[in-house]
Amino acid sequence: MRNALLFGAALLVGALAVAPASAQNTGYDPTYGSVRLNAGFLPDPHTVSMTAGGDVALNMGECSYGHVAEAPDVNFYYSANGRNTLYFYARSGSDTTLLVNEPDGGWVCNDDGLGEGTNPMIVLPGAGSGLYNVWVGTYGTSLSPATLYISEIDPR
Repeated sequence: MRNALLFGAALLVGALAVAPASAQNTGYDPTYGSVRLNAGFLPDPHTVSMTAGGDVALNMGECSYGHVAEAPDVNFYYSANGRNTLYFYARSGSDTTLLVNEPDGGWVCNDDGLGEGTNPMIVLPGAGSGLYNVWVGTYGTSLSPATLYISEIDPR
């Protein structure tokens, strides 16, 4: 019996050792820093240059496409007025994706929503105040230079 318990414990430890890494960790420091903006910010859009992608494949239900880093690319702190819509979008020469963790803990993602081929966009009507963790991923496994745009003006 003791050998069976030890064998079972060894299997459990082995299974934990090969468990997939979390695709995102909101507690990590953002790779490209933090941005703090109030409703009505200028200039609009606010831009952040970065390298999109990472070594973690997203696997979050509806958000199961693209590769991101574990740490957020940008932490965006927003002071809302209750009437604004936020637009997060990215532009790159590669196929990019977006993942945003909202202040209420909800997750939103997009691939190709900007209407410019392979560039993503997330639209958040009536965006609330708080912290938005933002990841710019790549659809494939390669890293790519990209620009993240944060705006209150529809870019389409």
